Amino acid sequence: MKIIEGFERARAALSREISAGSFTVSPALRQSLKKLFGTNEPEQAVRQIVEEVERRGDAALLELTLKIDGVKLSSLKVDKSDIARAYGMIDDELVSALKLAAERIYAFHKAQKDNIWHEVSEKGLGQIIRPLRRVGIYVPGGTAAYPSTVLMTAIPAKVAGVSEVVMVTPPQKSGSIAPVTLVAADIARVDRIFSVGGAQAIAALAYGTKSIPAVDKICGPGNIFVTLAKKQVFGVVGIDGLYGPSEVLIIADEKANPAYCAADLLAQAEHDPLASAILITTSRRLADEINREVAQQLKELSRQSIAGESLERGVIAVVDNLDEAIELANLYAPEHLCLMIEDATSYIGRITNAGCILAGREATVVLGDYVAGPSHALPTGGTARFSSPLNICDFIKFMNVINTDELDIKQLGKIASIMARAEGLDAHARAVEKRLKDLE
Repeated sequence: MKIIEGFERARAALSREISAGSFTVSPALRQSLKKLFGTNEPEQAVRQIVEEVERRGDAALLELTLKIDGVKLSSLKVDKSDIARAYGMIDDELVSALKLAAERIYAFHKAQKDNIWHEVSEKGLGQIIRPLRRVGIYVPGGTAAYPSTVLMTAIPAKVAGVSEVVMVTPPQKSGSIAPVTLVAADIARVDRIFSVGGAQAIAALAYGTKSIPAVDKICGPGNIFVTLAKKQVFGVVGIDGLYGPSEVLIIADEKANPAYCAADLLAQAEHDPLASAILITTSRRLADEINREVAQQLKELSRQSIAGESLERGVIAVVDNLDEAIELANLYAPEHLCLMIEDATSYIGRITNAGCILAGREATVVLGDYVAGPSHALPTGGTARFSSPLNICDFIKFMNVINTDELDIKQLGKIASIMARAEGLDAHARAVEKRLKDLE
């Protein structure tokens, strides 16, 4: 990893130069897109996919799954018998781990619901809360399984009171879904599961097909094509956000454990070659030790090439004090922020931009990824400046209530009329003036 010294140099390195909606596209991917869709631009390819699914429904889904994933499906829907068999295909220890994680995720979001679920009623004015009717969750798959994403997206929806949760996930080369993903879906009480992924799955959730029902909102992380599809169907449905490559920023003082710091940097780097691993410290000695630890631990990883490519862009910044480190963290607005510093909790109040703060000498992103409780679906690409982690608020809506009587017309009608006429909206003014006249 590159070591840079000084606040100004670190500030320049951590100032995001591209927007969260921008994507790095490799020449190989552009060549593949050209072969499949006649264009080397991802947005144009996704637009073709979305339009095909909107127009042709299930037929397009089956054809696109074969064309893109190389998987021939006879059916999109996953049967309950497939879920029942899945339990016998994974270890009991893993089932127990999933259930414990689910309990903690449920408990956290139930506490959130108890804290915010307060309807307003004040002198005829109010605000009421309603859960969304049906939501779709996207769970990455195909070459890997992500049961944690199932739990982290479906359980908050269920706690919020969503009537129906529909899950889509790419099939494996065999055409089936990973057993652990199906078990997680069952534990999280997902209502319907469909074996389809990519931009075509997002389009199906947005527009509906014969097999897959249209939803009110789509949630969950995915690759560039999933993200672009969510962007394109927004407005037809709601979306939770546009997620990019994973990020971690660690603030470490001179007493931090270099092996722990290196391990967490690598834990994010192994996600994706485009993942960001950043550490800010007040100690040059620690910076050098961490760099040595990263190089040593990297040799032991099965995803060494992916992590190594990510770490080529990694940064270790050495600054004068923790005040500068916190300012840089707020500037970068990371997905994950680890405070591996003395009295870490006392600094939390000074953090304004982060998806998730992990505080303490033992802090590790991994607990947040799997079992701590809050959802691991977090804002990336600097969007933590204005957006939040996935939570029950993503699955509810507020409706205003105005209960009007004669007294309201007498007290407020003239004011409304004056303002309406100032805006040149005569019909607005006349609507309230008629009521005022009848009350004279």
